[in-house]
Amino acid sequence: MRQKLLACAALGVTLMFSGGAWGARCLFVSSYHKGYEWNDGIEQGIKSVLKGECDLVQFDMDTKRNTGVDFAQRQGLEAKRLIETFKPDVVIVSDDNASRYLVKPYFKDSPIPFVFCGVNWTVAEYGYPYRNATGMIEVAPIKPLLSAVRETLKSVKTAVYLSSDVETEYVDFGYYRDTLAADGIEVKRVLVSNLVDWQKAYVAAQRADFIILGNNAGIADWDQAAAAGFALRHAQKLTVSNYDWMVPYTMLAMTKIPFEQGEWAAQVAVQILAGAAPSGIPITPNRRWDISVNPALLAQAKIQLPAHLLRRAVKPADLAVGQAAKP
Repeated sequence: MRQKLLACAALGVTLMFSGGAWGARCLFVSSYHKGYEWNDGIEQGIKSVLKGECDLVQFDMDTKRNTGVDFAQRQGLEAKRLIETFKPDVVIVSDDNASRYLVKPYFKDSPIPFVFCGVNWTVAEYGYPYRNATGMIEVAPIKPLLSAVRETLKSVKTAVYLSSDVETEYVDFGYYRDTLAADGIEVKRVLVSNLVDWQKAYVAAQRADFIILGNNAGIADWDQAAAAGFALRHAQKLTVSNYDWMVPYTMLAMTKIPFEQGEWAAQVAVQILAGAAPSGIPITPNRRWDISVNPALLAQAKIQLPAHLLRRAVKPADLAVGQAAKP
């Protein structure tokens, strides 16, 4: 174990816990970084299942804060070296960049089993499934969100998609664009890199019928209190999101649950440790989402959501407008 700890320290990875019943080794490779709420939720789901099942090491690629392709390729190679050193019995990888820069180029159909989670929308880019890989796709509940918008507003013809200027948001916008276009709604994409541009775009977006707020991760100077206060002062049109950490700035959110992704991946990893073949476990999309509302923003814009949504929704008192929430 001391040797493991030394090796982990040298590679900049985390030994999360040890003590597996059979001395099994598990590796979790995250595309992102600790402190990013989506990443942390997946980690919590994994730990909830794997504690006591295996020695678990985590490697964070940190490609949300460092968006260059060269950096991601170097991190993929570093993760490959860790796999060759640590020799895990199963590897869990989360989000697209781990599949793009690690699994596909180095471990397609290899003897090492992989379980992916958090891959956005489709696995077509990576050619999954492999003989040695299965996983869970991350799908946002766009159609339920659109149904809620239709129930709330009298007329819906235009929307703005406002998000950070990072690679995954281009992909997410495409799915929103296609889904809304099929319903006769034209959506404009606005991706920004700093808070001032986000604020300008938020004000300009009030000309649309409603606004979709994508991710703020990737906006380096994001100030939670400033953004929440700004949204409250300028909110006129319905804002919606698929990210729970955007609730302080958003009237209605239907959100994917990162814990579900990690929990499912870890449960599959346990099956693999017990002898199951990854190829025998079907790839599946996420099945659950949460509903949250922001009463202060709704009141400011004088928007009334349908009663059935309000009954189901979480209205977190600890997310008062202007209070900081995780980026």
